[in-house]
Amino acid sequence: MNGPAAARAEAAFRLVYAEAFAEPPYNETSDDVVATFRRFRSQTRKPTFRATLARTEDDEPVGMAYGYPLGPNTGWWDQLTEPVPDDMRREDGHRTFGLMELAVRGPWRRQGIARRLHEALLEGTEAERALLNVRQDSKPASAAYRAWGYRKVGEARPWEGAVLHDVMLLNLR
Repeated sequence: MNGPAAARAEAAFRLVYAEAFAEPPYNETSDDVVATFRRFRSQTRKPTFRATLARTEDDEPVGMAYGYPLGPNTGWWDQLTEPVPDDMRREDGHRTFGLMELAVRGPWRRQGIARRLHEALLEGTEAERALLNVRQDSKPASAAYRAWGYRKVGEARPWEGAVLHDVMLLNLR
């Protein structure tokens, strides 16, 4: 779905996010969810925003993923603890798809839903690669990303006070 469609489905995205990220190692609070969805509303206004939402036959939200291509002035690469080569950090608004969030609610995990959400999100994108941050203590997520072909290119603290995250890159072409 595009940004306006995702904005209309915000309640479903919020439900999945709040439930999945309340669990360890994230332990996100209701204040964290509010902050995430303040950003979500801004992100959905980007013309290149894309999202996927999985639901049961009864329309219950199961999982979600969203992101958008990184612009030339993205701060993503500035958060790394060690600089990467200029060619790796070059962005033009098309080269790299930034995966902002991907989550599946507990009862539906280990059924391939996250992988299908990921594939659907990236299907048809013109990006050469996808980029994401994953907490180092989130072993299941890290293992899934590696199994899907992502490789670690650095470490970052994506915001002030954040724990260390692995920065992972997937070549799409």
